[in-house]
Amino acid sequence: MKPFLAAPNTLAPLPRLLVEPIVRAALLEDLGRAGDITTDAVIPADARLRGAIVAREPGVVAGIDAALLAFTLIDPDVTVAIERSDGSRVDRGEAVLRVEGPARSILSAERVALNLLCRLSGIATATATLVDAVQPHGHARIVCTRKTTPGLRSLEKHAVRAGGGINHRFGLDDAVLIKDNHIAIAGGVRPALERARASVGHLVKIEIEVDTLDQLDEVLQVGADAILLDNMSPGTLAEAVRRVNGRAITEASGRVTMATAPAIAASGVDLISTGWITHSAPILDLGLDVA
Repeated sequence: MKPFLAAPNTLAPLPRLLVEPIVRAALLEDLGRAGDITTDAVIPADARLRGAIVAREPGVVAGIDAALLAFTLIDPDVTVAIERSDGSRVDRGEAVLRVEGPARSILSAERVALNLLCRLSGIATATATLVDAVQPHGHARIVCTRKTTPGLRSLEKHAVRAGGGINHRFGLDDAVLIKDNHIAIAGGVRPALERARASVGHLVKIEIEVDTLDQLDEVLQVGADAILLDNMSPGTLAEAVRRVNGRAITEASGRVTMATAPAIAASGVDLISTGWITHSAPILDLGLDVA
């Protein structure tokens, strides 16, 4: 297996203010109305536990802070030692964090911690694998989309960064992205772009989606900050990049897979966006081993 191009160790953690409400809501959902009745019945109140969350397969870690919070929100007396930070590569059998403290508390938090950690590490791993696939074939960067799990967007986009990708829009309010339905209802490429230019402030970027080279030529006449080249063949993408000639950022989307990504990158596009890395990435298998 080729090494994952994981994010650098300088990856900034998310503010606790963003992470804690998500973890707290997940714990409340799991604890229900009566708490962990199994653990409370079976495990003595004074029992202690020492263990580690260990990778069952190679991958890239993300969600460490969320997992840590799951344990410490349940019980501040649980001690968590981080062995691998977000963006780190792990091999099978390696520990990503260690926990020690009241057994009841650790067992009650275990599933929420693992749900978040496995999900986010899966996204980081999928992203890193795709980054690794395109890296020899051009300068394109892998970009996520808004196809995220409701309520988890900030965490999942952070996981993309942990895997070496970069983020597209976080929401509908941080950039203009004119898509095919906007164009159809607005009456065409030109009126859509002109209305957008007249409406937004000078700091707001405008991107527009095109399906054909004819549409692209029309965009180039009006001007845009970025152009989304949707569902084009590698040959058509290369011609689109030639026509743009650096006048806008070029982004390819549609039918992006491990098999197609290298040819898409070789076309010379700046960005390759894909929803797969957030909406369909398999989890990274991690588990709690008790010492």
